[in-house]
Amino acid sequence: MPDHDPPAEFTPNGVDPRLLEILICPVTRQPLVYDRAANELISRTARLAYPIRGGIPIMLEEEARDMDELPDLSGGSPEMPEEGPETGEGT
Repeated sequence: MPDHDPPAEFTPNGVDPRLLEILICPVTRQPLVYDRAANELISRTARLAYPIRGGIPIMLEEEARDMDELPDLSGGSPEMPEEGPETGEGT
């Protein structure tokens, strides 16, 4: 049985460039951008980052990372009320 080597441009944790040419965002139907450092496919229009696991793009909206969400770096609870002047009668 002959050995089938992956194409020279394919990397084990990356994506075949030929695949990138045909993949589109399932939400917007727009082209994606490959982020090699994060190992994700980015939909700039939808602001979603689709993960790549084992060289396979996971093209499910529920698996994508929302690029507009930022981690809470303050260390506080997100449910804490904001501090500031209270509004009420007589103010």
